[in-house]
Amino acid sequence: MPPESKQTTGVPNINPWLVAIAVMSSTFMEVLDTTVVNVSLPHIAGSLSATTDEATWTLTSYLVANAIILPMTGWLASNFGRKRLLIASVVGFTTASFFCGLAPSLGFLIAFRIVQGACGGGLQPLSQAILLEAFPPEKRGQAMAFWALGIVVAPMLGPVAGGWLTDNYSWRWVFYINVPIGVISIILTQMYIFDPSYLRKKASQIDYWGISLLVLGIGCLQVLLDKGQEDDWFSSQFILTLAVLAAVGIIGLVIRELKTDHPIIDLGVFKYRSFAVGTFLMTIVGFVLYGSTVLLPLLMQLLLGYTATYAGITNLPRGMASFLAMPIVGILTAKVDSRKLLGTGILSVAVAMYILSQFSLNVGFWNFWWALILQGAALGLVFVPLTTVTNDPIPKERMGNATSLFNLMRNIGASVGISTVETYQVRAQQRHTHDLGAHVTAASPTVQNLIASFKSYFMSQGADAVTATHRAYGAIWGMVQRQAAMMAYNDTFMLLAIMFVAVFPFIFLLSKPKGKPGSAMVH
Repeated sequence: MPPESKQTTGVPNINPWLVAIAVMSSTFMEVLDTTVVNVSLPHIAGSLSATTDEATWTLTSYLVANAIILPMTGWLASNFGRKRLLIASVVGFTTASFFCGLAPSLGFLIAFRIVQGACGGGLQPLSQAILLEAFPPEKRGQAMAFWALGIVVAPMLGPVAGGWLTDNYSWRWVFYINVPIGVISIILTQMYIFDPSYLRKKASQIDYWGISLLVLGIGCLQVLLDKGQEDDWFSSQFILTLAVLAAVGIIGLVIRELKTDHPIIDLGVFKYRSFAVGTFLMTIVGFVLYGSTVLLPLLMQLLLGYTATYAGITNLPRGMASFLAMPIVGILTAKVDSRKLLGTGILSVAVAMYILSQFSLNVGFWNFWWALILQGAALGLVFVPLTTVTNDPIPKERMGNATSLFNLMRNIGASVGISTVETYQVRAQQRHTHDLGAHVTAASPTVQNLIASFKSYFMSQGADAVTATHRAYGAIWGMVQRQAAMMAYNDTFMLLAIMFVAVFPFIFLLSKPKGKPGSAMVH
């Protein structure tokens, strides 16, 4: 780091790549835990004498606590110190992971998942702000790409790692694996992370009303999004109540934070046009990224008969492509207008979604690979330039708050995306089942031939004529259901493609980065 950077920030002269590794270890661990538990839910439910629906609260509790703490991170860092908060977060996250692994009951597990989510909520924005100050301006593109690997690759590796650990050891190792990583992260943080002088001893009054409204609004919104499809949305009194409480909490929070002298969330950063537009675009990126991450394993396992591990392996090309593309994009950001890279990435993701929307039940392993490689590489072209352009106008004193809001909106976009694609897919399947079923009638010669063929087959297997006839009708109904499901998945991927094309014009609202010090924000 140049000497002038040290004078400005008060940070010792440390190799910035050591800082990046320290940051990466804790952030990767936290992001991985948002998806690593998903494939272990049936095992958790069976082991702790609970239903699978009850076990999903281990996911919901983590996401709710994470979402509540995330926007408060900038305020907490200003009042307690960034390094102190980071170490406390990693220690809390690691300890909670250990007790999650020991959990003797579902209630015990959910309680420590809440602690784990609360401690992990601050890791992403804290890591971003620290990394910004560790690298000189000319190398921030490379640092941004290195750090973003964790954000993009970790959610994709989560189901693979979770499935492998659960199949070969136990679901408890999904949590135990965090302990050695957390210990390493604590040691590295203590050695290489230091607070800049402008963040020290900046205590202010506590906005209790703001905190209360934040917990109410974001907490209810997260539960609503996670449980909405399961409870059939607004036909459920529980979901309707959550929606009203979320609206009251969020609207009240915005009004409170705009009026108070000591806000826990500085909404004033949205007056910078590039930040406002870039945050909106990142919300859509979170929507599409996490929505497609949820859809693909379901398609592979429910319709194509893949095992959890095989589905995870099939999804690996996306993470591999991102891993290889990120460093290249990091170098390109110093030579090419970031908005051009971003536009190329958005259109490429749209093309990848379109390819996925054209598959049939005969789709093969390699068909997925090419679409996912394109999507993974394109995400590299989206994440790195978008975070650079978005943060360009933000003063470094407001960087911690800006990164908190940026991550919050990405997470909300992810939650909305997951809920939307699940609901849209189910409703589209119902529609296609109705449309296809209207053409499957006993008067159709094709249907009569199918019934005769199936009946003959089942009778050859030892069934009597009546039983064979019932099974033949069941087999035809199953064919209709599978075709309808495949068409619904295609419709959902097409929706994601259209969304990315629709947001493309917003790129023209972004200002060209000036390349001034502190102009890059890592997501």
